[in-house]
Amino acid sequence: MTIRTLLFDLDGTLINTNELIIASFLHTTETYAPGEYTREDVINFIGPPLEESLKTINPNEDVETMMNTYRTHNHEHHDELVHAYDGVRESLAKLKEAGFKLGIVTTKLRQTVNMGLKLTEIEDYFETVVTLDDVDHAKPHPEPVVRAMKALDAKPEETIMIGDNTHDIDAGKNAGTKTAGVAWTIKGKKVLEDLHPDFMLEHMSDILKIVME
Repeated sequence: MTIRTLLFDLDGTLINTNELIIASFLHTTETYAPGEYTREDVINFIGPPLEESLKTINPNEDVETMMNTYRTHNHEHHDELVHAYDGVRESLAKLKEAGFKLGIVTTKLRQTVNMGLKLTEIEDYFETVVTLDDVDHAKPHPEPVVRAMKALDAKPEETIMIGDNTHDIDAGKNAGTKTAGVAWTIKGKKVLEDLHPDFMLEHMSDILKIVME
């Protein structure tokens, strides 16, 4: 197996935004559905596009208004709650130095993606970043993964899609790539194992063993 291209989800995979996302969802649910959602409930919202999750909270509220409430809270608290996972910068640097083509495929909007990349100082490692702004269909649809591969002139059989959510694994499979789950997913490792990804990373440095040894 020859892998030349690595595509990463961002939140929950490279950078830890879990507490920020949970806090922003709880702030939003308390605003529009007071007392109805717990921390455990909103963890299920992590992964899908924001609009998709918020539509389930209160069908009588305008989803754009709810999204603005969420994003305002999210942006205000972003820098205090977000950090890169252990080993991410070091592993990306080694992959880049070794000549691998690196990209990001995320369901977030570009503005927030850029905030996270800049804050965690990993923006320079990636040749392409595909956000929700760039596609008609979000993961698990293959479009975002296919778009990233096209930008990198990559072949599916030489590509791994790496992520912390079922949407990431399914999107990779739908696009014909190899897939890797990350054991540090807030959803629990078993949720990803049940989808039978090709690889499971216990630590970000595990990707080096897979593609370089």
